[in-house]
Amino acid sequence: MATNFLVHEKIWFDKFKYDDAERKFYQQMNGSVAGSSRQENGPGASSGPGGDHSELVIQIASLEEENQSLRGVVQDLQQAVSKLEAWLSALEKSSPAHPATAPQTQHVSPVHQVEPPTRKAVTVTEDDKDNDNDLLGSDEEEDREAARLREERLQQYAEKKVKKPALVAKSSILLDIKPWDDKMDMAQLEACLRSIQMDGLTWGGGASKLVPVGYGTHKLQIQCVVEDDKVGTDLLEEEITKFEEHAQSVDTAAFNKV
Repeated sequence: MATNFLVHEKIWFDKFKYDDAERKFYQQMNGSVAGSSRQENGPGASSGPGGDHSELVIQIASLEEENQSLRGVVQDLQQAVSKLEAWLSALEKSSPAHPATAPQTQHVSPVHQVEPPTRKAVTVTEDDKDNDNDLLGSDEEEDREAARLREERLQQYAEKKVKKPALVAKSSILLDIKPWDDKMDMAQLEACLRSIQMDGLTWGGGASKLVPVGYGTHKLQIQCVVEDDKVGTDLLEEEITKFEEHAQSVDTAAFNKV
């Protein structure tokens, strides 16, 4: 694969560090030999092999620490490559007809003696194919079941809506009926009014009331409840005025929605 070249490269990028350490080592060895010869010849030399050896130990310890850090980088690189290979294998299985596009990964410089990770062969077995078919079949069954439940709920909602009784708009009307004169029998006038029967009309159960108008004349005040879509005030006044011998005029004193 295109990404495997990262783990097969064997370039020694930090060789110069080891060359410097080797050069310094031999220089220090040569210096220690020269220092010891100077000590034998006279007391002029102040440095000895002990100081050079300590400095060499410090440099070797520093190199070992750097080597440990590089090993950590190599392990991270191996893990990144393994994850990338697993992702590409999964992508090839899911969409073999389309070329896979590798995700953006952080660039890590190859180091010396990096062992290539062992790549496990990925094979598509018959069981995997059967599992894929089972998953597709289960999805189709779930879709059909969801559609069936949705249809049942819609049907139940429609049935409830049909069975639910519709709200009927009603109004309470207070009527004022004036007689022709003060000699009119108001009880007979009320009986005439209550004899009017229509679908959607209900006369008030309470007693009517006589309200003085003037000169000894009273008007009859009576209440009724009507359904707005069946009985209107015009139709009600027309029916009342048919009793022209008793009722002179009809007025609506109050009109309220129930």
